[in-house]
Amino acid sequence: MIELTAQPLTAEAFAPFGDVIDRRDADSFPINNGRTQRYHDLARIETLGEGAGPIISLFVSHPVTLPLSLALLERHPLGSQAFMPLHGERFIVVVAPPGERIEPDDVRAFVTDGHQGVNYRAGTWHAIHSVLDVEGEFLVVDRAGEGNNCDEYPLEARVSL
Repeated sequence: MIELTAQPLTAEAFAPFGDVIDRRDADSFPINNGRTQRYHDLARIETLGEGAGPIISLFVSHPVTLPLSLALLERHPLGSQAFMPLHGERFIVVVAPPGERIEPDDVRAFVTDGHQGVNYRAGTWHAIHSVLDVEGEFLVVDRAGEGNNCDEYPLEARVSL
């Protein structure tokens, strides 16, 4: 059993696994006659394979209790997957680098502050969606298309804050 303590999510710490989506440090510029500020190009969307393309979905998740017990991590080898909270929901992020095996010492846990989202790179191992405190509504951008785009790896872990 891997015991993890979730650390605050930062762009630097999460860089090996993907992108932190956070407008607070992003480049921006005004659009729509100055009525809107555009925070531009916050994550790289990956869609690998013939006929694949990005899709946008909404996920509504029930909150988890802590400590969070995990039985597996999953990965999407053919595309990235981004989660952005719509109402300030905090969530737990558990990740491991791409590869055929997961080494226990490489598993990391983070906790968002409710204003951050994440974009998992293609092939990055990650836990199932785990929202804290309240039911969460998330904008999700990922890949649609042919091919097996979800692998699971058995891994027992417990995460606390």
